Formats: sequence, C-alpha cells, structure tokens
Amino acid sequence: MLLGVGPATAQGTPDLTLTGVMTGADHETYREVGFRVPAGVTAITVEFAYTGREERSVIDLGLRDPQRFRGWSGGNKSSFTVAGTWATASYLPGPLPAGQWKLILGVPNLRKDSRAPYTAKISFVRGPAFAGFAAAPLKTGLAWYRGDLHLHTGHSDGSCASRKGVRVPCPLFKTVEAAAARGLDFVSVTEHNATSHHQALAELQPYYDDLLLIPGREITTFHGHANVFGTTAPLDFQLGGPRAPSLERILDQVAAAGGLISINHPGMPSGEACMGCGWTAATDFSRIPAIEAVNGGSLAQTGGVDGFLSGIPFWEAGLNAGYRITAIGGSDNHDATRDPAQPQAVGVPTTVVRAAELSQGAILAGIRAGHVFVDLAGARDRTLQVTAAAGGQSAAMGDALAAPAGARVMFAVHVAKAAGGRLALAGPAARLVTLADAALSADATSTFSLISDGRPGWLRVDVRGPDGRLWLLGNPVYLNPPSH
Repeated sequence: MLLGVGPATAQGTPDLTLTGVMTGADHETYREVGFRVPAGVTAITVEFAYTGREERSVIDLGLRDPQRFRGWSGGNKSSFTVAGTWATASYLPGPLPAGQWKLILGVPNLRKDSRAPYTAKISFVRGPAFAGFAAAPLKTGLAWYRGDLHLHTGHSDGSCASRKGVRVPCPLFKTVEAAAARGLDFVSVTEHNATSHHQALAELQPYYDDLLLIPGREITTFHGHANVFGTTAPLDFQLGGPRAPSLERILDQVAAAGGLISINHPGMPSGEACMGCGWTAATDFSRIPAIEAVNGGSLAQTGGVDGFLSGIPFWEAGLNAGYRITAIGGSDNHDATRDPAQPQAVGVPTTVVRAAELSQGAILAGIRAGHVFVDLAGARDRTLQVTAAAGGQSAAMGDALAAPAGARVMFAVHVAKAAGGRLALAGPAARLVTLADAALSADATSTFSLISDGRPGWLRVDVRGPDGRLWLLGNPVYLNPPSH
C-alpha cells in the first residue's frame, strides 16, 4: 500500500512535473530520472503516482542528490519530503545542494505487454517557513484544544528508567505516548537548543493522527530561557557572543522563520541550581507574544502557582506596561513516565487554545491572539470562556475592546467541570467590579458589569478552588489598550 505522508508544505502547485512510461522491457530494471534543484531551496517534496496496479505493475521510489544517496521508500509511500533539518521516514535530512538530483525508479514487476505511466510532482520550499509535519488539520472546527508546550526527552536532558530500571535518556516516543494517554490534542517537544528531535516528530506524526506534534526548542542562554514553536530552521542561542550579540538577533531569526517565541519560567532564580533560568536579557516586549506564566517545575517545587517562583508577576508587569502578551503554561517535563497525577507530569499544566482547527498554524494563531487559558491540574475537560461586550462590540480573552468613560461593559463567563471553584478577578479594571462570591456549579454561566473610566487597562478572570489555590488562569480582555 502506498502511503501519502507529505507535510503541509507540499500543498499547492508543484514547481516541476515529471512524466514517463514504464513498459514490459523495464521489468526488474532501474531508471534514474533527473531534475534540477535551484539554489536556495530548503525543502523538497515529491508526490509520485502511477497506473497499472490492476495488472500487478509495481514502481518503487528512491532519491539521490548530486553527491549522495538520500533514501529509498520502495513502494511504501506515495509522497515524501526532504529538508535540511528533517525528512520523511525512509529519507535522510541534510543540506539540499543545488544541481542535478535524481528520482530512482525501480520496477520489481511489470508484465511483458503492460504499460505503467507515472507522474512525479516536485515542490520546492524556499526560506525557513514551515507549516507543520501534518499534511492536513487533524481536526476541523472551532474548539478548545488542549496541549503541553514545554517537554524534554533524551534529545536533551530528559531521562527515565529503562526496562531494566537503569536511568537512561528517555526516548521521544514515550513523551508522545504519555500525551496521547492524557488526551491532549497537541504538544511541542522543546529540547535545549537542539533540533535532532524534529526527525523523530516527522516519523511519529503519521501514526499519531489525533495528536498534533509541533516542532519546538528551548533557546537556553545565560540570560534566560525561551521556547520557540513552529519552526525547524536554524536559530542562534549563544546570546552575548558574536553569533547573537543581542536578543534582537534571535528575535529577527524567529520572525523570519515564522516561529512564535515565549519567555520561559521567568520567576525562577538563576544560579548553580538552574543556569540562566531567570529572565535578565534586555528585551523589547513588543516583540514577545507569549510568556510561560505557569511552569510545571515551579509547581512541583512550591506546590502552587502563587509561590515565589511564579511567572505570573513577571507577565503582569508586562501587561501593566501596556503590552498584550499571552500567558501560556508548560509542564517542563523531563521524565515521560512521571506519575500523571503529579505536577510536571506531561500535560500538567495544560495550555488550552481556542483555535479554528487542530493544525500548527491555527494553534499558534490562537496563542498569538490570546485565546488561551491554562489549566493548572491538566484536567481533560475544564473550560473557561470569557466574553465582554460594549457599544455593540464584543471581545474574548486576548481581544481588545473600546470602552469610553461612562460606557457599561458586560462580561459573561462560562466555566465547566470546575464545581466548587470561585471566580477571581485580576488587573487594573478589576477595581471597577464588585463580584459575588458564590461557588460554581459543574456548568456555570456568570455575568457582571463595570462602568469604564476610559483608561487603558485589562481585566482577567481566573478560577480558584475553595482553598484559594488557582485552578484556571485566564488571559485578559484589554480595555482601551495603548499602541506600542
């Protein structure tokens, strides 16, 4: 059976179309079909089809670049991609030299009087943009999608017990297995400065066709750590050296590659226990779309998000300075076999994103828009939805709303599967609200309003448990936001 496993980058009009015909004279022979790759190509996708299967005709497929053999999928794939940092299973990633490449066509069977016309559609990607390992959305429709945005495996410092109980670098598939078992919709594996895991993600994505695997890495510097999502392109991490004299250099590379950057665990101290973990880099926060306000490692150390390691105060300082930055969470898991009920297990916390579909582009767009809440316990079904309305316009979490002085702003909050919890408000606009202190039911809708003072500000709705511990962290609605 031929499997189509081309990535999203393969969609669209091909750059080259090669056609030909195999006949009975080609039985048990090989043919190499040349095509020219121009300079500047960063990925090549081949889509191959032929006719004659009803007569048991078989054409196998492989690839050579100008210097070396790049892979052989035989008859098991109808499409494949080769890129500098990853490739479809059966093929090798690596540099894509300009020049004459060749498709290798092998014919293990073709009857004497048969003909097998073939077509090879070849598409080139130029530049670092990357649409994802999945060829199409894994789910369609606007929904809340749940995921973990900070995970480590044996490709960096993740470890777990081997079958004999010895501590070893933990294989990446164990993390993906744990995420699937938790019912997550997406994950980003974020190794320290490494990209070797992208090849493993490309191999696993076709099998995990209900779990979106987003490429990521943790840019680990002496002045702070940051996750970058959605790109496989090379990025510098040696902040302060000649490769990246300032953070601007790294941010430029992330922007050029279409990636999304998030400052990690900014409340952590830096020192011998955690090199560069706190954020001290000189930063233009107008270029920072997200901050990891909730980190599973911090939760594990302090028992809650309100401890001294919390990233929430750092995030709120950015909001108070007028920046619209999305709060996300990540487990920072380093052992895929960790007890799933414990903080820092895969999916604890969970970042929940309102997105148009389950695709890399839609999830990252939802994060950029701030349509996000963080579930600190990593529950499978808790929901927090906030809508504000004024002057005939409405806004959700992450959105802005114009509210001149004297205007009434109505808020509606829907919380599901958080019975016994209570709403809690934060932000400059919270002082304009008197909120009833009532326990939530299993499926609760609450409303409240405020009279705007016309000032720029923000208001966030959270859910806290009966003991005051944070259960769900919302993102703000921005009232009269300034422009930077």
